[in-house]
Amino acid sequence: MRLLKFTLFFHIVFLGHTQEHPPVMTFPPEIYNAANQNWGITQSDDLKMYFANNTGVLEFNGSKWKLHPTDDSSIVRSVKADGSKVYSGSYMDFGYWEHNQYGDLIYQSLVEEYGISVLEEEQFWNIKVLDDWILFQSLSRIYMLNRDTKKTRVIESKDEIWNIFNVEGIIYFAKKNKGIYKIVNGIEVLVTDNPSLIASRLVGISIIDNKLLFITSKNGFYFVKDNQVSPWKLNIDTNDLTIYTSKQLSDGSLVLGTISNGLIHIENDGRLKYRLSYEKGLSNNTVLSIFEDQKNNIWLGMDIGISHVNLSSRFRVYNDAKGKIGTVYTSVVHNNDLYLGTNQGLFKKSKDSSGDFDFVEGTSGQVWVLKVIDDQLFCGHDLGTLVVADGRIKTKIFDANGTWDFKKIKETNLILQGNYSGLHVLENKSNRWKYRNKIQGFDISSRFFQLNGLRLYVNHELRGLHVLELSNDFQKVNDTRIIDSIDFGFGSNFINFSNSYYYTSANGVYKLDDSTGSFTKDPFISDVLDSYNSTSTILDVNGTDQIKWCFADNNLLLMSPGSLSDKPNLEEIPVSIPNFRKVVVGFENLTKINDSDYLLGSSNGYFVLKVDTPRQENRQNIQINYIQANVNNEPRTTLDLYQSPTLNYKNNNLNFSYNIPQYGNIVDLNYAYKLEGWSEDWSNWQPQSTQIFENLPYGKYVFKVKGKIGDTETINVASFPFIIKRPWYLSAVAIAIYVILLLIFSVIIHIIYKGYYKRQQQQLLLKSQKEMALNELETNQKLMQLKNEKLELDIESKNRELAISTMSLIKKNEFLNTIKTAIKEESSSQGINKVIKIIDKNLNNTDDWKLFKEAFDNADKDFLKLVKQNHPKLTPNDLKLCAYLRLNLSSKEIAPLLNISPRSVEVKRYRLRKKMDLPPKTSLANYILEL
Repeated sequence: MRLLKFTLFFHIVFLGHTQEHPPVMTFPPEIYNAANQNWGITQSDDLKMYFANNTGVLEFNGSKWKLHPTDDSSIVRSVKADGSKVYSGSYMDFGYWEHNQYGDLIYQSLVEEYGISVLEEEQFWNIKVLDDWILFQSLSRIYMLNRDTKKTRVIESKDEIWNIFNVEGIIYFAKKNKGIYKIVNGIEVLVTDNPSLIASRLVGISIIDNKLLFITSKNGFYFVKDNQVSPWKLNIDTNDLTIYTSKQLSDGSLVLGTISNGLIHIENDGRLKYRLSYEKGLSNNTVLSIFEDQKNNIWLGMDIGISHVNLSSRFRVYNDAKGKIGTVYTSVVHNNDLYLGTNQGLFKKSKDSSGDFDFVEGTSGQVWVLKVIDDQLFCGHDLGTLVVADGRIKTKIFDANGTWDFKKIKETNLILQGNYSGLHVLENKSNRWKYRNKIQGFDISSRFFQLNGLRLYVNHELRGLHVLELSNDFQKVNDTRIIDSIDFGFGSNFINFSNSYYYTSANGVYKLDDSTGSFTKDPFISDVLDSYNSTSTILDVNGTDQIKWCFADNNLLLMSPGSLSDKPNLEEIPVSIPNFRKVVVGFENLTKINDSDYLLGSSNGYFVLKVDTPRQENRQNIQINYIQANVNNEPRTTLDLYQSPTLNYKNNNLNFSYNIPQYGNIVDLNYAYKLEGWSEDWSNWQPQSTQIFENLPYGKYVFKVKGKIGDTETINVASFPFIIKRPWYLSAVAIAIYVILLLIFSVIIHIIYKGYYKRQQQQLLLKSQKEMALNELETNQKLMQLKNEKLELDIESKNRELAISTMSLIKKNEFLNTIKTAIKEESSSQGINKVIKIIDKNLNNTDDWKLFKEAFDNADKDFLKLVKQNHPKLTPNDLKLCAYLRLNLSSKEIAPLLNISPRSVEVKRYRLRKKMDLPPKTSLANYILEL
């Protein structure tokens, strides 16, 4: 979490009333998650801050707080960093803390290491480091430990030891009601026992003008030199103060921490710089400890919480805590008085005074602009135009509503002013400014305008850039046109910079070509503003025509003409106050109040930018605090920061914590990282100071992280290489097993497939054989069919032959019977009888039957055999009758064939039924036909 994100939990206060102060940041206990009271403060070489808290040693790296409780959970009363160690004093113990290779702060008791016997209930309130010696002070003793020789010395006192101080390499301490001492060669030596110095608790010793200054809790300040004691007269009343702690800063000034009265900062000449209290940003009014860090900012351990005062900031702040002033829209210095134009009126105070702002009577309401022209102060008000002198209205010279701005018309005694209703002219007559006339022909609100001879440019954010050609007497507009080649919009402006005119907007900066009247985009200024992510248009700086300014994401930009080229000089001022832009958008205002100071109006007062304050070096080192690896739902394992570990695959979830130890300039802290082996690209800049990687695959990695303070990147890129081993199932042994199993499996698969292909081949062969057999069968069937068809044709032919033969036989026998009958009717001679015998012989000729039987067998093969087989009792004549019945011949047709009458045929049929034993209902003919 970056510092700016603490705004949900702590507040940054721009200290109020009439004093201008550096910004203060307060960390309440809810932020650092420890107890209220903080008794001591120190800073290590790696710029981390440490606090002696009631619940342990509190560590802060600029991003995260971490509490390190003591083993017995006792109150830590003192801390002192030296090298890589942080010494601490607590209840009946003192020792040091040191980071191990995992980034954890580990405690080592020096009481145990040195075998020191401490007093009962003894607590250690101060720690000093001098050469090889470390001194721990309790209320009864001073323990001196030599880190090289391991020797110890103890200074004991029956009287309470109030405090211990290191002043230019000399250790001083005070005994209650006894005096002030210094340690020389391990022995206490009295410095002074002046009653004024021992009547109250000694809280500080400083050096001012080569004299020792002793600061008491309630009895004042005293110089001691050559055994002479003299009080230091301050320009502030300290009678009601109870000072608990003090600190002489590196610039020689003093800060005093009090009980119930907050912090007091005084110059080394006794003048008050400012006071800080609960009302002005501290967490409460009791200061327990003071520390100046390596960036010359001060930290305060409070009775409740921790406060940070950004002394190195280039900003000082005036906060209108009670809402007396309101939102500052304009400001100016005139005759050494500072004037503020706000939404509540005009206010004034002496520029060098620490007194209150006074309201200028008659100016209640909105003040838009303050301008000094010809040593006269003009006030553009919602009610009109005022001339102000000595903190009062001198003249009201224009009653029409709303004056936006004033421009002196060169080489004349005229002033052009822009109003809600257009443009007006003021004239100086007899050293008095008066209203002269309205410029006719233009009635549009004129807030932004520039005069170039008789050509006037008026920019209206919603209606565009107007070009007016004025008459010689500035009475009217002769011609007007609108520039349509550029995009206009809210936040645009028209400025005169380095004798050239520019139109500025969110779309870029366009320079006017006087010869053609056209605009072309200025590449340099536009690119510069884009590179800084400008968030406002370029604005005039009140009090100077040469400097312009604008807001950027992390900077306030000042632009002045270049001395050797057309390119302007650009000064970037890193923003050290997160809510510095508490202004009304579109009415941002900056005023140069002296050679080195600029006043920036805000919605609750103003900021003072001191450009002569040395710019604090923002380049820092980024450091990795700790790295943790873990398996899901299992405790995390902290990794050695100084080794390149090889991690088991199950530890493939890694949590990296890193930070930039930046406290002074409260600007955006951002980080970018990349994990080589996973991605070669840097991440986007982000405020989070931790990064978690989950389920990383095995391989070699290098984690890299860099930081950025505002727009300034860190000096280094912190890195941490590590390796994640293959999972067990991808180890060399496992892979060898996999290879063997794969070979076995391949052989098995080969055998299976070989058998499979063999079976497939056999199946194909069988299929082919079946197909061939089927084809052969089909061929045989076709041949059989053809043969059957031929046989059927033969049968049909035989049947036809049989039918023809039968019919011929029938016809023959019928013919012979007819002849026989006719002959018998004629006579009975012997010759006739001979003929009849011949006819009878032909009628009973067995050859005809044989011929018939042969034809019948050909037509109906084996029928007669089948009948004979089924009915063995049948005679040849019976078989002959069966054959004729098989031919489906009637009794009438059969009679001639048997040479009997039809009646006789019926008798034969009856007898045949009997021989065949046919049931009564069975037809003889049907039976024979169905065999």
